[in-house]
Amino acid sequence: MGVERVQDIASATSKDTIPVEFIRSENEQPGITTVPGTVLECPIIDFSDPDEEKLLKQIFEASTDWGMYQIVNHDISNEAIAKLQAVGKEFFELPHEEKEVYAKDPNSKSVEGYGTFLQKELEGKKGWVDHLFHKIWPPSAINYCFWPKNPASYREANEEYAKNLHKVVEKLFKLLSLGLGLEAQELKKAVGGDDLVYLLKINYYPPCPRPDLALGVVAHTDMSALTILVPNDVQGLQACRDGQWYDVKYIPNALVIHIGDQMEVMSNGKFKAVLHRTTVSKDKTRISWPAFLEPPPDHIIGPHPKLVNDKENPPKYKTKKYSEYVYNKLNKIPQ
Repeated sequence: MGVERVQDIASATSKDTIPVEFIRSENEQPGITTVPGTVLECPIIDFSDPDEEKLLKQIFEASTDWGMYQIVNHDISNEAIAKLQAVGKEFFELPHEEKEVYAKDPNSKSVEGYGTFLQKELEGKKGWVDHLFHKIWPPSAINYCFWPKNPASYREANEEYAKNLHKVVEKLFKLLSLGLGLEAQELKKAVGGDDLVYLLKINYYPPCPRPDLALGVVAHTDMSALTILVPNDVQGLQACRDGQWYDVKYIPNALVIHIGDQMEVMSNGKFKAVLHRTTVSKDKTRISWPAFLEPPPDHIIGPHPKLVNDKENPPKYKTKKYSEYVYNKLNKIPQ
């Protein structure tokens, strides 16, 4: 049988109960901890604004104050996004056995593949989600054995999306770099330059009989430098603001940007990694496609040398290999 998948548990679960390992403690239950009736208007930024100064200021402020924003008019066509979504949804709707072909090797250090549990959770709790991870860039890092062969158009849709992401990635890094007072290319270079890895994850959250008790993904910040996320139209993303949890408004065809841990580290705390989590729905399937932009595993990341000095601005974070950072985070070891 192997690992039990949440999709199978959801199909087998009766009307109003869920297995105990999915029931969160009271300080995490979304039914208790979500601020009711308030949708968080995190910044919405027009990425095609010809006024670059204005755009730079908006991105900088959103990255320091929120750590999360949505960009619209980003030049990735609605069609390219719809194709990415269609093939991902189709994969998860395949029979159990067909998906298991892509199951991640339990002995592998890599996160790539089809899976259910990602990190050590305190008290052995589980998130109401299955996932598929695979790299979509650079070509040298891609392992096609984790790319579904069915649907047949899966590869084309993902390659097309990766190609479209480049422009957005370049522009974001440039604006963030300039915002910090660095040269346009310095931040991207510090995170790996052309070796920057785009790791795509599909999160599949089946309907859940008790969405008030469960979480899809527990509260976390992303390990990446940046995350660029495409959701489907089912509400579920929540962000923590001033210690309270709020729903983040869904905007069709917007890209949700998260500042990740590596960006916080490189900026020496100027940019804030956003604490977020995912709720689930009683009768709808939520799916999201985050692309994590991260350094290669052996790349060394720390506060950017130009942003620190011994007197006014000492480094607030340690400098270390990205692989070491990931290992510590997944195993709940202090950084």
